[in-house]
Amino acid sequence: MKKPPLAIQIIIGLILGILWALISSSLGWSNFTIDWIAPIGEIFIRLLKLIAIPLVLFSIISGISGLNDTATLGRMGVKTLALYITSTLIACCVGLFFANTFKPGHQADQDQLNINRLSYEIWVNETEGVEFFDDIRLSEDSKFNSYLNDARQTLDKQLDNKELNKKIADASSVASSKKTGPLQFFVDMVPSNIFVSFNGSLMLQIIFFSLFFGVTLVALPKEKTIPMVGFINSGCDIFIKMVDIIMTGAPVFVFALLAGKLAEMAGDEPTRLVEIFKALGAYTIITILALLIMIFVFYPAIIAFLIHRKTKIGYLKAWRYFSKGIRPAQILAFSTSSTAATLPVTMDCVRDNLGVDEEVGSFVLPVGATVNMDGTALYQSIAVIFMAQFHLIDLTLIQQATIIFTATLASIGAASVPSAGLIMLIVVLESVGLNPAWIAIIFPVDRIIDMVRTMLNLTGDASVSVIVGLSEDKFEIIDRN
Repeated sequence: MKKPPLAIQIIIGLILGILWALISSSLGWSNFTIDWIAPIGEIFIRLLKLIAIPLVLFSIISGISGLNDTATLGRMGVKTLALYITSTLIACCVGLFFANTFKPGHQADQDQLNINRLSYEIWVNETEGVEFFDDIRLSEDSKFNSYLNDARQTLDKQLDNKELNKKIADASSVASSKKTGPLQFFVDMVPSNIFVSFNGSLMLQIIFFSLFFGVTLVALPKEKTIPMVGFINSGCDIFIKMVDIIMTGAPVFVFALLAGKLAEMAGDEPTRLVEIFKALGAYTIITILALLIMIFVFYPAIIAFLIHRKTKIGYLKAWRYFSKGIRPAQILAFSTSSTAATLPVTMDCVRDNLGVDEEVGSFVLPVGATVNMDGTALYQSIAVIFMAQFHLIDLTLIQQATIIFTATLASIGAASVPSAGLIMLIVVLESVGLNPAWIAIIFPVDRIIDMVRTMLNLTGDASVSVIVGLSEDKFEIIDRN
């Protein structure tokens, strides 16, 4: 009997993980799942992260060393950054369109909206340096006095949340580092000690070192670099093989990972698991819908059109080619919620399934895993508008433009690890004068949305690598029959 494709095996693992979480919660086995099954999933994440940094290092250097000149690298670099910035801006605009069109924040009953509005007014009155967005003052209207106590309790509950306060502190640290100067981003990019960068998983600094090292290799006479180039290429092949070995156990790992996460969320009450998926329904549905349209319609449509023009194969065939080729990485991204952890598999899919030359993929994808967070940008745009609507605040076009700008910069700075976007969301909220404690509202569903937005992040990375490959004549259709 023919073994099913890896993507199908991983999907089976996902389904079994959900079923096991439901069964274990119903039978009171959640502690068993957390203690004995979840660690297997954690091992999987650690193995992928173990490989991610050295793979980025070796693959970028290997890719650059294979180029004939530095001019090609410069041209490819400009294209890559321009495409990543453009895709992030598009994602922000799509998020704002969905939020303003469907207005998820207005789906609550009027009493709840009044309480939320009053909690906002209390917060503004008690917070230094914050001003009202509008002329509405429910707190000055006696007919809303009955809501004041509930509004105060709502605000206090948000402000007393220990997990929330930690995230706000982390976000403040990030924000303060960004405000030290207009060129601070470039200062932070350059490592003072590459070994410290490795230890701290500072991916942007590692990419800078890899680029610098690779360009220097190209600049030197070939006879002097043959031993080093051979070592780098061998190292790259070794780490790619390690990915292949790890992925043979991916279905089991994914089963354990998802079963463990859901067991932690639900405990021994399966009804809680159901509520997790039901909570904040409008916001969750609209956000996931926007993300899925970008993943399965927007990017495939663009890539299919470009492949069709370049190779003359049928448009629908090109669409299926791209969608099927990137599917294993998308499924893994959904399971891990980490672009960095999924990077080795994404590189495999782009090279072996889509036909992008290794020189292009090894440069474009590691950069994308660090600076391109389309899913994060889209989610932040919807989330900010949702929370403003939820508190009866109408943001102006200028304020929404500020959201686009800040969300783009914040998404570039977001770490490619689970829930990093939540921390960066605080930065965006503060940029338009909204209460950062409001992220507590979306805590219950963030993990679910995080899984889907990670899929968009890597789909954007893969799409840009295909576009760059097509433009550099470093792309060919692979026969997967």
